[in-house]
Amino acid sequence: MADVSARHVEIYDTTLRDGAQLEGISLTVDDKLRIAEQLDWLGVHYIEAGWPGANPKDDEFFRRAPAELTLTTSTLVAFGSTRRPKGKVDSDDTLRHLVEAGTDTVCIVGKCWDYHVLEALQTTLDEGVAMVTDSIEYLKSKDLTVLFDAEHFFDGYRSNPEFSLRVLEGAAVAGADRLVLCDTNGGSLPHQVESAVRAVVDYVDVPVGVHLHDDTGCGVANALAGVLGGAMQVQGTINGYGERTGNCNLTTIIPDLTLKMGIETIPRDRLVRLTAVAHHVAELVNMALDPQAAYVGSSAFAHKAGLHVSAIAKRPDAYEHVKPDSVGNGTRFVMSELAGRSTVALKAKELGLDIAGPTLNEVVDRLKRLEHEGYHFEVADASLELLMRRVSGWEQPWFTVESFRVIADDLAPDEVGGINTEATIKVHVGSDRLVAVAEGNGPVNALDTALRTALNGRYPGLERVHLTDYKVRVLDTEKGTGAVTRVLVDSTDGDRSWTTIGVSENIIEASWLALLDSLLYGLLLAEARELDA
Repeated sequence: MADVSARHVEIYDTTLRDGAQLEGISLTVDDKLRIAEQLDWLGVHYIEAGWPGANPKDDEFFRRAPAELTLTTSTLVAFGSTRRPKGKVDSDDTLRHLVEAGTDTVCIVGKCWDYHVLEALQTTLDEGVAMVTDSIEYLKSKDLTVLFDAEHFFDGYRSNPEFSLRVLEGAAVAGADRLVLCDTNGGSLPHQVESAVRAVVDYVDVPVGVHLHDDTGCGVANALAGVLGGAMQVQGTINGYGERTGNCNLTTIIPDLTLKMGIETIPRDRLVRLTAVAHHVAELVNMALDPQAAYVGSSAFAHKAGLHVSAIAKRPDAYEHVKPDSVGNGTRFVMSELAGRSTVALKAKELGLDIAGPTLNEVVDRLKRLEHEGYHFEVADASLELLMRRVSGWEQPWFTVESFRVIADDLAPDEVGGINTEATIKVHVGSDRLVAVAEGNGPVNALDTALRTALNGRYPGLERVHLTDYKVRVLDTEKGTGAVTRVLVDSTDGDRSWTTIGVSENIIEASWLALLDSLLYGLLLAEARELDA
């Protein structure tokens, strides 16, 4: 194997086009502009922005981009296709739109599989080659940098290598600046990709890139194989977005190449931005980032087993393959029934709590007992912090709950939404006994409203706390309606978000426990803000 450590690999991002084809993603023009800013901040070499002329959104993007985007590291690329079969380049709308898009670089896709030329295009192999060469020559005559995406290359190379190489040779002679080998169906395996890329690199005198899909789960592995075969450009998307099972994930391939293989990709000082960009783009496309995503996921450097945590406390590299901060992530110590003293001690230190000796043992024991009952603290950090504070002697100073009651009246049994829910709550604030009754859209909302009504604005910090999600899971389904229920409540104060948990055989009690922890944690944060101020 040739030494690749001294090489440089270009990163070509196609999130705005290929990534946007993922089911469930619908980007506005503003979304695309913001994502492009993030990609430039990360330092990718090329940003494929869309297909001018294909839809109004892409047309608007290319109109607005010159005035609204200031790219410092990335080159904007317009994407299109070759001329039509038996068509003329100077009257082809697709090529005209590419020229009018205003970018200095364009990328066109053309058939590289004889089966597609003969069956999909219904034309001859000679015409298939001519469509590619004519289009590239035309775009080069307009002083454009031209990348050629060889569609279905790997399938075509396995079927008829002579024709596939003939297409690439024609593209090279026509002046293509990059030949990008595409695994359009995503069905190739790493050994097939490496050997095919090596054959092309030996055959043509033009830089070669790879564009891999993830249908076999090998998108990133195939990209690594392509680089080993001599590719100097990798095309992919942030977080692996893309049609069907997605594209090669750039948030994985970039650190794989840079940190594992010593190959320069994006500027080295920008690698620490990787996690932030991954999460920012996930927010913009409105899709939760996979917590187990390599390098950038929230669980990528999370440690749950006590043995692992104990070792990490002594040597951080004992159970982490790279330094988390090298990609902008961080080590997390997850609390569960697997936790030992080391885990709890490190978590306490992380929270700024002084817990040691018998208190530490009590936290461990209570944690394991509650997890056995159905609690799941690794997904409820706020409840975990409150638990640790309570065991160490902390008592919340704001109010004490005497009792609560929830009544549900079905006023219209034959109609949906006919149930009226009312909550009564009795609390003590100092020497004052406060009672309030409130109606709500279900028991959680009614209880929340009743408590806030009883407190009557005594704690302004509560005004910022809002529930954002509510999840229920039945733990022991064999008990039917008598099963234990776990409730998770997600909340935010506008600055931070947190999750709390409640477990009970009574779903209302489980909901109340999670809700109460949520409000108490919000007050704790508000108190910390006041102290900082």
